[in-house]
Amino acid sequence: MRYIALLRGINVGGNTMIKMAELKTSFESLGFKNVVTYVNSGNLAFDAGKSIEAKIVAKIEKAIEKDFGKQVPVMVREQSEISGIMAANPFEGEFESHKEMHVLFLKEEMPADKRKQLLDAAPEKERFVVKGREVYCHLPLGVADSLLGKSFIEKKLKLAVTGRNWRTVEKLASL
Repeated sequence: MRYIALLRGINVGGNTMIKMAELKTSFESLGFKNVVTYVNSGNLAFDAGKSIEAKIVAKIEKAIEKDFGKQVPVMVREQSEISGIMAANPFEGEFESHKEMHVLFLKEEMPADKRKQLLDAAPEKERFVVKGREVYCHLPLGVADSLLGKSFIEKKLKLAVTGRNWRTVEKLASL
């Protein structure tokens, strides 16, 4: 089974620096096969036997803490799910650049009350759609001053989440 691991906050803005080659070695030491990294921000594809996702996540998070001394939230999806996530994009054809379109990956589905808080807080130009464990974000004015850029979901909603722009999501489907 091919999986994608998405690590939260790796090598972004000088925080939680981990060399991808070392991270790859850590994954291989867990018995994962055909480990591939993509860009320097915590995206890995790997093969593993069919397992409960939460067990894989726990195994990876424990290894990162042991190997690097850092607590890093990890989201895992079967690679086949990424194509479904792309196909379900509610903003398909409505964005000009991959920089406008982001997908946030959560460990669990967003509770209804937190979904309402997010949608109620969204500024006029920002659009969010929550589907399952993903949040689709159309941010035509960019990330920096958006709810996403201001860490609204982590700080106000208290949810572990990691985001990827559309180009990265497309690449994850083919790793």
